[in-house]
Amino acid sequence: MREGLKTKFQSSSSKSAGSPCQVLTSADELSQQNFAETLPREMSVKIFSKLDIKSLCCASSTCKQWNHIIESDDLLWRKHCLTVLAVCQREVTGDKEDGLSWKVTLIRNYRKGRMKRNWLRGRFSNIRSAEELPANSMYQFDVETWGEILEAELERES
Repeated sequence: MREGLKTKFQSSSSKSAGSPCQVLTSADELSQQNFAETLPREMSVKIFSKLDIKSLCCASSTCKQWNHIIESDDLLWRKHCLTVLAVCQREVTGDKEDGLSWKVTLIRNYRKGRMKRNWLRGRFSNIRSAEELPANSMYQFDVETWGEILEAELERES
């Protein structure tokens, strides 16, 4: 019965070959479709906006079309950049005042923000010598940032 319906559907859909709607006839065809090719650009951007930073970067290297959509929509990066803003406000504000895109601002400040957050949370408080520092725990911070870290350390000790 099911095969009969599928065959009937296929034969009736083949009559409307000139219609703008593409008819998918199997689950395999559906799984091979690139949603960015079939959906409006705004819908693709909405889907990409649900991704975290790592997934967004991976998606941008999936194909040229996804890369173009992700790279050309600055607002996709804005949400992620605002999470860095909480920790690196001076840097993010400065980058935006300099006219840099949200993506460039995020790339410039993401690792720095994570490192600063780890220092402020006391992740490295019990380290007594340079040899005890984990790899990738240092970053070139400005004087104000080191001042914030020192204040946080002094508060933890009291």
